[in-house]
Amino acid sequence: MRLAIHPIDIVIVIAYLVGIVALGCWGGLRQRKSSKGSDYFLAGKSLSWTIIGLALFSTNISTIHLVSLAQEGYVNGLAYGNFEWMAAFTLIALSLFFAPFYIRANVATLPDFLEKRYSRSCRDWLAIVSIISAIFIHIGFSLYTGAVVLEGLFGFNIMLSIIAVAVLTGIYTIVGGLMAVVLTESIQTIILLIGAVCITAIGFLKVGGWSGLAASVDPVKLTLLRSSSDPAGLPWYSVFLGYPIIGLWYWCADQTIVQRVLGAKDENHARVGPLFAAFIKILPVFIFVLPGTICLGLINQGILPNTLSKSEDTYAFLITQILPIGLRGVVAAALLAALMSTVSGALNSIATLFSYDIVKRWRPETSDRALVNTGRIVTFVAMIAAIAWSPCVSHFKSIFQGVTVMICYIAPPITTVFLWGIFTRRASARGAILTLWWGFALGFVVFLLDWFKSAPVPHAAQIVLRDWLHAGFLLTVKDGQYVTSWTIPPMMATFYLFVICSVILGIVSWLKPQKHTPETEALIWKNPLDALRSKAWPGIGNYKLLSAIVFVTMVLLYTIFR
Repeated sequence: MRLAIHPIDIVIVIAYLVGIVALGCWGGLRQRKSSKGSDYFLAGKSLSWTIIGLALFSTNISTIHLVSLAQEGYVNGLAYGNFEWMAAFTLIALSLFFAPFYIRANVATLPDFLEKRYSRSCRDWLAIVSIISAIFIHIGFSLYTGAVVLEGLFGFNIMLSIIAVAVLTGIYTIVGGLMAVVLTESIQTIILLIGAVCITAIGFLKVGGWSGLAASVDPVKLTLLRSSSDPAGLPWYSVFLGYPIIGLWYWCADQTIVQRVLGAKDENHARVGPLFAAFIKILPVFIFVLPGTICLGLINQGILPNTLSKSEDTYAFLITQILPIGLRGVVAAALLAALMSTVSGALNSIATLFSYDIVKRWRPETSDRALVNTGRIVTFVAMIAAIAWSPCVSHFKSIFQGVTVMICYIAPPITTVFLWGIFTRRASARGAILTLWWGFALGFVVFLLDWFKSAPVPHAAQIVLRDWLHAGFLLTVKDGQYVTSWTIPPMMATFYLFVICSVILGIVSWLKPQKHTPETEALIWKNPLDALRSKAWPGIGNYKLLSAIVFVTMVLLYTIFR
C-alpha cells in the first residue's frame, strides 16, 4: 500500500525539512560565540517552562507512538493508552521530588547527580548504560519505525530512509546542541499535534462520533483497565505495579528526557515544565491510540474497505483512505517531526553524557571548547551506531511492545537507586553500585528469556540451560526447536526485578552503611512534605496547585475510561 505523492504534499514535506534544519542550525549558531560547554549542552540554562514542557513531550513522542499506538488501538483498543496517562503521575514525581535536587546540585547530567549522592563508580555505570539505552531504545526504534512508515506511504527504501533522516537530524544537533534541539522540538510538537488531530477529527466524524464508534466495536476496546484474561495482555494490576518502575526511570532518571529540565532557568521553571508536559500527555490516548480503534470501527461499518492485511499499517491505511491532498503532506511532516525530535534529543544527551561523564571525568583539565568538539564527534559516532542497529528492531512482534520490553529490563536497578537515594539516607554507595550491577545482570538474563520465547535458543545456550544449570524447565520444544518457557509478562517482571533490587540495596546498605557528607545530606528528602515547602509562583503557576490539578484530572479520566 503506497500513497501517490502529489506535488502539494511534496512541497509541504520539503519545506518542513528545509525549515526545521535551518531553524536548528540558526538557534545553535546564535550561541556559537560562547565557548561555554553549558551553552551547547544545556542551552545556557535558559529554558522556560513552556519550552521544557513542549520539548519533553516532543522528545517522548516518536514515530513509535504514531504508528504502534495506532496499531495497538486497532488490535487492543485503548488498553495501551495506559503508557500515556500513567506518565502524568511520574511527571508529577519529577516536578515535586526529583527536579529540585537536580537544579540545586547544579548538575549537567544525571550520572553527575548519582556521583554526588553515591559515588564515582555509580556515575560511570549510569553514564555507559544511558548512552547504550539512548542508541538502542530512543534512536534505534524511532529510526526503524519511521523508515517503515515512509516505505509504506511513499515507497522509500528502509535503509535509505534511516540514513537520510539520521543525517538531517544529526546536522542541526551537531551544529546547535541543546538549544537547537529544544527550538526544533517546540515547533515539531505543534506540527505533530496538528497532523495527529487531523486524522483523529476526520475519522471521528466519519465513524459517527462517540456513539457511532461505541456501536461498531467491542465495548471493552474503549476501556483502559482490563482483567488478566483480556487478549491485550495488560491487566490493570500490571499497569499499577509495573508502570511506576519504568516511568520513574524514563521520566525522572533518563538523561535523554531529563536534560530539558537540567537546562531550566531556575527551580520553578524546572518544576512547572514537567507539569505542562503532563497536561499534554492526556492527548495521545485520543490522537494516537483512538485513531486505530476508529479505523476498526470504520471497517466494521463498511465505510472503509476491509483490505488492512497487517495491523502495523493501520496509520498508513488511515492516511491513504481518509485524508485529502495537502493534509497528507502535513501528516507526513508530522511523522518526520516525531522521528527527528526523538533522535535529536537522544543524540544531544549522548554527547552530553560522553563529554561530561567520561571525558571530563578522566581528563578534568579539558576545556569547554574541547568538550563541545568532542560532543559533536560523539554525536556523529552515535548516529552511525544507531543506523547499524535499527534494522534489528524487526525481530520484535510489535515495535511498541518491543521497546516496552527493553525498558522493562533496564529500568528496575536505576529506578531503585534514584528512588531510595532521595527518600532515605540509609541507601549507601556500596549498596547502589551492587544493585546497579546485579540488577542489570538479572534484567539481561530475563531479557534473553523473553527474547528466545519466540525464537530458537542457540545450541550453546541450550547446553548451559539443560546440562550445566540443570534448568531444563526453562526450555520447551516448539516446531521442533528449543525455545524458552518464560511466561511472566514484562510489566510484572519489571516489578519483581524492582523488589529484588530494593532488597539488594537494603541488605548491602545495612551491612555497608553510607558515610554521609553535607553534600549528600542535601540531596535527601528528610520528609517528603519538604518537597512542597519551596517557594512557588503565585496563582495558577504554583507547582503545588498544578500538581493537584493534574492528579485529580487523571483520576477522573481513569474513572471515566476504566
